[in-house]
Amino acid sequence: MTHRPRPWARPFLVFTVLGPLSLAGLLVTGCAARDPGPALSPDDTVKAATQLLTDRCLTAQGLTPPRPGRRPGTQAQEEHLADALFGAGRTELSLRLPTGYSVRAHTDGCLASAQRALYGDQCRWFQVSTVVNNLKPEAAYRKTSLASVRAGHRTEVADWERLREHALNRARSLLAHQKLQKQQQPIQQQEKETQ
Repeated sequence: MTHRPRPWARPFLVFTVLGPLSLAGLLVTGCAARDPGPALSPDDTVKAATQLLTDRCLTAQGLTPPRPGRRPGTQAQEEHLADALFGAGRTELSLRLPTGYSVRAHTDGCLASAQRALYGDQCRWFQVSTVVNNLKPEAAYRKTSLASVRAGHRTEVADWERLREHALNRARSLLAHQKLQKQQQPIQQQEKETQ
């Protein structure tokens, strides 16, 4: 004769046997927390935040952010997108390099807005990043060592490092906030569905 548990004993069996097993499973899997993967490099962190900010800006204007492989629009649509992203009209920022080249940028447009949000001072960032990004060409032009050109621009290099650190901290904060929002969206959606 087989012994069958009484009906009132089934819930007790479920809680006493399956409860600890479920808890152990959650502990082993890390409470369903996924591994975030490798951390982004500082450059990739700032790039990701810049893309996030420019995407938000373009979307707010009713435009689709550009992506590799996307089907291009008409010439007028592409020009409108480029103006919204990079700015339009006369360039407001300009710097002539020792090599003779001039570099220009806009203070309007989604990219300029993202730079202001991340670096704080878009004008100074434009100046120092242009100088720092052109140290090697300047050394070749002057036929001198990179170290001597770098030493001649120590103020710009120091400002570049300071502004870059500011942008990196701001980017980390922005991306962490975005990640938190994405994690909360399914929970908020489930709460709406149960109401």
